Amino acid sequence: MRTSTLLFGMVVVLAVIAVCGAGAGVLASQARSVWDGVYTVEQAQRGAVLYVEACAECHGPDLSGGEMSPGLAGGEFAWNWNGLSVGDLFERLRVSMPQGVPGSVNRQDKADILAYMFEMNGFPAGESELANRTALLAGIAFAAEPLQN
Repeated sequence: MRTSTLLFGMVVVLAVIAVCGAGAGVLASQARSVWDGVYTVEQAQRGAVLYVEACAECHGPDLSGGEMSPGLAGGEFAWNWNGLSVGDLFERLRVSMPQGVPGSVNRQDKADILAYMFEMNGFPAGESELANRTALLAGIAFAAEPLQN
């Protein structure tokens, strides 16, 4: 009797895992990414001006990086963030940039700068502005290359 109960329990657990796993696969295939137009052209234009004011001194006028600062455009940048979320990247900007005075640039301006960075990395613009809240950006995947269905 005990063996059959244990066996039944294992079957139920495996069924739950199979159903949850299948559901997770569907959700993963529906996740948004930076390739889905997560910022607007206008937002990137605002970000370009803000980038010059707050970021270019360290990261270079063309986002190529500086002596002590990494580049913010190009393959190395994209692959460093590949597989993380836009929320992860935004949170990094929010808490640590500009270095030494992160509070000198507000959340909206940082979202606009990030939109400019996306434009300079060749990610397409869309109809809606990039949000300025980490939790809202956590659902957007940063993918160095377009996701395949």
